[in-house]
Amino acid sequence: MGESRPHWLNEQEQRAWLAFLTVAGLLERRLGQQLEHDAGLSHLQYEILVRLSAAPKGELRMSELATAMLNSKSKLSYQIDRLEHAGLVRRRSCPSDMRAVYAVLTELGRDTLDQAAPGHIATVRALFVDVLTPDQLTVIGEGLGAVAERLRDEP
Repeated sequence: MGESRPHWLNEQEQRAWLAFLTVAGLLERRLGQQLEHDAGLSHLQYEILVRLSAAPKGELRMSELATAMLNSKSKLSYQIDRLEHAGLVRRRSCPSDMRAVYAVLTELGRDTLDQAAPGHIATVRALFVDVLTPDQLTVIGEGLGAVAERLRDEP
């Protein structure tokens, strides 16, 4: 059997890939620090609150939330436990399907999100959006959108 040789990245590809990895890691860390400082939330917890806030009645089935967030059910359950303990989210069962559990945003959760959002958006702007030109934002949006589409299409 012949061994296939890797198709190595050229200089342009390597530069783009390493820049992406660096930016993704640094942004995640800085956004997490900002959210922890301003609201006592992790970046993942903030995203959970955002998704619940955008959902009808401020609630989502746990399995749908896990799928939307691209997280395992156990990791999501752990975060929901922490948010529930803080009074930001509550769980409710479904009367028609006892297996279904919903995560529901509480008023305190909505208030916490409202307090955290301005600082979060300001940080996203300062560290990402305002650094780039409109043309660069378009290219990044289209390029990463294509990558996301490819990843969603694969099993």
